[in-house]
Amino acid sequence: MGILESLANALNGLLANKLRSALTMLGVIIGVGAIMTTTSIGEGAKADITARIQTLGANILAIRPGQQRFRGRSSGDSRRSLKYEDAMMLRERARNILYVCPEVTQRAQAKYKNKNTNTTIVGTTPEYQITANFHVEKGAFFTESDILYRRRVCTLGKTVVDELFGDKIDPIGKSIKIRGLNFYVLGVMKEKGATGWRNPDSQIFIPVSTAMKRVFGTDYLSSISAQAINSDAMESAQGEIETLLRKQHKLPANKDLDFNVRNQAEFLETLEESSQTFTRLIMGIAIVSLLVGGIGIMNIMLVSVTERTREIGLRKAVGAKRFDILMQFLIESMTLSVIGGIIGVGVGIFGARMIPSLWGWRTIISPTYTILAFFVAAWIGVFFGAYPAWKAAKLHPIDALRHE
Repeated sequence: MGILESLANALNGLLANKLRSALTMLGVIIGVGAIMTTTSIGEGAKADITARIQTLGANILAIRPGQQRFRGRSSGDSRRSLKYEDAMMLRERARNILYVCPEVTQRAQAKYKNKNTNTTIVGTTPEYQITANFHVEKGAFFTESDILYRRRVCTLGKTVVDELFGDKIDPIGKSIKIRGLNFYVLGVMKEKGATGWRNPDSQIFIPVSTAMKRVFGTDYLSSISAQAINSDAMESAQGEIETLLRKQHKLPANKDLDFNVRNQAEFLETLEESSQTFTRLIMGIAIVSLLVGGIGIMNIMLVSVTERTREIGLRKAVGAKRFDILMQFLIESMTLSVIGGIIGVGVGIFGARMIPSLWGWRTIISPTYTILAFFVAAWIGVFFGAYPAWKAAKLHPIDALRHE
């Protein structure tokens, strides 16, 4: 019997038992679809992280409050270790740093007339535009003079403008309320677009002194951003920051730092690792589903061998060899898995297309993973169909013909 004839017989068998065939392929369909969907999420997350590195720059150092520990015990509040004076000291003394930008960040309600939004308020300095690579599109950012006199002025992200003013009203020159205080709108930032769960356009920028003394009532910073003179000076800049801040905070050598310094590339690398871990976890579940689908194929093929024992005996009696019977059942099991794989790829592509509209996650369908998922499905058919095919091939024709 030729391969084409075996393939035709396999298709006829599937069509004769449509429901049984569909249920048998279900595990393969779910497994392949899950692999396609999860890998597309992982590829999209990787692309977002790469874009964020390119946007923020690889020579940015983030200084954040970190739990000070001494002899295994925590001492001090890790959220209250960085001050505005620390940033000014680094600006004056650090030789490997071009720009230093203190930041105070909290969420608050912003209101314009009868519209309001809960957004992120960022108290910062004009250097923020450089360290964050986030610039004004129209109007202006606040100045050092505004910081000195703690003026109530602000610059809005594009999402905040859309939520408070819409498309028809020019926000520049208008007054909005932040925690009940009036703020004069100076300008609007360029639209950056959301990256994953973070939306930089949903922010309002105000002078750091105004944020600390008038809005939030705090003496401490959320973070300090510093830009090294170049990418080669990153390690030198990081060491310099740690040395200067240790001295500023009067921490002896035997005490842990009450802050931590990380470069942006390291931080985003951690995000990428977390994303990959999530992808691998879901892929593991998908592979289990494929194995369950393979076991289903084996079970149905064993039932098929039992049902067609007399047919196998008749074929052998008229000259069919063991190899012919083996190939016949292998092709049938492969047909089940390959059709399931094709449908699974379609389900995966559909799922990947739907995710951005449902949850806003970016997805990228990888041709490599698509081909890999399809071949894994085909291999499942061969692996789990081998035993039923071998069992059918070794049947003795006389015993098979006597089978009831």
